[in-house]
Amino acid sequence: MLRTGTGVAVLAVIGSIAVTGSVSATPDRQDRDSVANVDAELETRAVFDDEAGGYADTDDPAIWVDRDHPRRSLVIVTEKEAGLVVFDRAGQVLQEIDAPAPPSQGDAPGRLNNVDLVYDVPLGADEEPTDLAVVSDRGLDQVRIYAIDDDGAADGEAPLRDVTASDVPYVFSADQDEVNSEATAYGLAAWQDGDDAYAAVSRNNDTALAQVRLEPTDSGKVTYRVVDRVNLPSTFELPDGTMWSPCGDPGELPQVEGMVVDRDRDVLYAAQETVGIWRIPFDDNEFATPRMVDKVREYGVPATYDAPTDECIIDDENDPGFGGEHIAGDAEGLTIYDSGHGKGYLLASSQGDDTFAVYKRRRSNSYVGSFHVADSAATDGVQETDGLDVTSADLGGRFDDGLLVVQDGHNTPEVTDGSGDERDNSNVKFVSWTAVARGLDLSRHHRCRHHRHDRHHRHHHFEEHAR
Repeated sequence: MLRTGTGVAVLAVIGSIAVTGSVSATPDRQDRDSVANVDAELETRAVFDDEAGGYADTDDPAIWVDRDHPRRSLVIVTEKEAGLVVFDRAGQVLQEIDAPAPPSQGDAPGRLNNVDLVYDVPLGADEEPTDLAVVSDRGLDQVRIYAIDDDGAADGEAPLRDVTASDVPYVFSADQDEVNSEATAYGLAAWQDGDDAYAAVSRNNDTALAQVRLEPTDSGKVTYRVVDRVNLPSTFELPDGTMWSPCGDPGELPQVEGMVVDRDRDVLYAAQETVGIWRIPFDDNEFATPRMVDKVREYGVPATYDAPTDECIIDDENDPGFGGEHIAGDAEGLTIYDSGHGKGYLLASSQGDDTFAVYKRRRSNSYVGSFHVADSAATDGVQETDGLDVTSADLGGRFDDGLLVVQDGHNTPEVTDGSGDERDNSNVKFVSWTAVARGLDLSRHHRCRHHRHDRHHRHHHFEEHAR
């Protein structure tokens, strides 16, 4: 079981970090010919990140599985300043929730960034255990908590109810001025240990991760407290003995956003965007020593920040060849396809080349393959994915082997404003796991059969022949 404690672990920049992911002196750069094309089944309505669109910017989805009626499962999606939206299995809007208002004039408004789920959490002595959506609020440096009413969803009523206590603390900041500087809660992954629920929260433009424990109050609301911290490195010693730091805006460190917890292994996976994917065990109630699973291709490549363009200019001609082969920066969303019995896959958004890398879930995290969600008769293709989520539950119909939901950061067709300028346009795509399994020929690794899911509903899964 996952554990949590009150210690604070701040890891040294080098030394105590095990950077042991696969390294090739002359890595084979992945080309599109080696990437499977997968079609999405459907997509949600487009939203626009401008004043006319309410600054709606689709970011991160979470799939809530209705254990009694899987076809009534929900997809909860963050839209930053526009708040949260809840979709049904057909991609239709069931509910929209506004982000919190600014605490005072001149302060930043709420900005809901990442979402994850925990199930059957006791909220009070007189209340039934409740499923919760746990959300990072990047604008207010807080975690927000929403109770999920499965009966309400079945009756066509709004399924989410805000149960965040009014006095929840900041996750990282000391005061409102620091909150307004935007060094705030960013990525989030939630998990459970018995009746207790936790979340790992990353910090915007920083290497810090905090672990918070959710604490129900007597009034039926939920607060939390920070119980552990860890800092990932920002500078790395390369195999040739030189030191390297990822390029970024001055004063900003390489941040983490995408995270997921493997509950069967007491492990947090964290995607440090310009570095790679970390595997962070939980040991004796604290974050233990991180180990790198895979690196972005740009790892170790010299780059220089260019102020006029506000971009990093990468010196590809002097690439020392220490980067990975499967992920192009930024490394973004992470999720786990749980086949049962501790088996399955870790999926990662490779934002730099619009693909998704798939790794085996077991400790070696060996690479399986990559796929791209392509243009099809049903939807446009997917680009610039931030968040994604997957379930192996049998949701019925096209999703009887499970559902993968991915954010599309560049949705088409393009839409222009009154001046003819393109409007930032995003949404999420629903992809059947069957399409992913066929695209990557996962039958090479697995055989398919039915089994009983640990949350008491039937679904397919692909079971590994050998460990």
